[in-house]
Amino acid sequence: MKQLLQTILQPIVRHPESLTITETTEDRKVVYTVNAHEDDVGRIIGKGGRAIKAVRTIMTAANDDPSVRVFVDVE
Repeated sequence: MKQLLQTILQPIVRHPESLTITETTEDRKVVYTVNAHEDDVGRIIGKGGRAIKAVRTIMTAANDDPSVRVFVDVE
């Protein structure tokens, strides 16, 4: 899943070398924290949050364990 998120975000950002994704697992949730160059944060979020909403939808659909919730945070 982390690799999928990396594959989705790399073409969007202008500074792919500064893109880092941290995976944190708690009880029944997985949180992916995306750290990106300050110029790329807006590109990842998109106008009105449309891009990050689409990314979150893809990550939720790709989740193969229905008992685990997936979250994507951008910093």
